[in-house]
Amino acid sequence: MSTPYVCPATYSGSLDNFLRRLMHKPAKILSPFIKEGMTVLDMGCGTGFFTAELARLVGEKGKVIAADLQQEMLDKMILKVSSLGLEKRVEAHKCQSESTGIDKKTDFILTFWMIHEVPDQQKFLEEMKSFLNPGGRFMIAEPKIHVTRKSFNELIKRVEDAGFQIISTPEIAFSRSLLLEVKTAGD
Repeated sequence: MSTPYVCPATYSGSLDNFLRRLMHKPAKILSPFIKEGMTVLDMGCGTGFFTAELARLVGEKGKVIAADLQQEMLDKMILKVSSLGLEKRVEAHKCQSESTGIDKKTDFILTFWMIHEVPDQQKFLEEMKSFLNPGGRFMIAEPKIHVTRKSFNELIKRVEDAGFQIISTPEIAFSRSLLLEVKTAGD
């Protein structure tokens, strides 16, 4: 999953700060979709802005796989969830350069403001599809500042080509977003 530009760990303060917490409330965004006992993939978890809330929502019997390309981001995420006593619910995973290297099935995948950094989006989407359990959901949120309407429409085409169907377009501040599930026979 190499990319020409990945938000560097040195900018991690911009990923988790007071203004972002006002703009993106993880509990409000995620609670309609996450249930206790789920296995969730926080793909491109960064510093763990959403990871901590996901860990709360999945409960003691659930698991969050927090995946990122950068070890520095994973280290910050681990510190965050550990400070909240949630480390037993979170598995840190460092992605490989050309694939995630994840070999687990999940009930929900979150990609928040990261797909625009992936050079081969079609391959990435097909890999995400392979991780979902039957009935699993996949949420994509992309930043309006970096992803134009035209680019997002191209992403929608890639999503459909990968075998997903759009369930809804959740309202998320400053974002273009999709909630997806895998197409079934007859869809």
